Amino acid sequence: MTTDAQFWNKIARRYAANPVKDMSSYEQTLERAGSYLHADDSVLELGCGTATTALLLAPQVTQYTATDIADEMIAIGREKAVNQGASNVELVTATSDDARFSDGSRDAVLAFNLFHLVDDMDATLDMAHAALKPGGCLISKTACLGEASFFVPLMVRAMQMVGKAPFVRFFKIAELEQMIIAKGFDIIETGCYPAKPPSRFIVSRKR
Repeated sequence: MTTDAQFWNKIARRYAANPVKDMSSYEQTLERAGSYLHADDSVLELGCGTATTALLLAPQVTQYTATDIADEMIAIGREKAVNQGASNVELVTATSDDARFSDGSRDAVLAFNLFHLVDDMDATLDMAHAALKPGGCLISKTACLGEASFFVPLMVRAMQMVGKAPFVRFFKIAELEQMIIAKGFDIIETGCYPAKPPSRFIVSRKR
């Protein structure tokens, strides 16, 4: 799987310093995701960035493994975990299709703002499915830039040409949902937080 680890390593400190742009949508995502988590759960998060979300959700579960392709993102996340005294969070550098997690031991797999940045969705969804217990939940939120105005793809591609943007997939909502269903999941909740351009929140259960 091709990754953009070098890109994310380069911007990690700047990324960590930026505040959440849409706090209302972020809080809504946290609330809905958290409603599916339980005190005895084991959770795997893919593409955790600097672990902001991981550290907010981890107190609700027993064990939380947060992964990212970028060493520097993980290093920042570990600093934050130590500062916050988080004892049940493990931070690991890994790609989103890492076979180490394909052991069927997780109650939930989380992937926030990740799928549109992954070039091999088949491998990523296969791994998420394999990581989950039967009936476990894949909880994701994905920027569906294929639903945005045509100016957005043009802007992204221009930024990619000068090294200012990573790989980006321009999902339509229906395309994304069909990919998830085809990989052995049943969708049980959806929403868009925010609505424009849509960032699709999807909760799906492993069949």
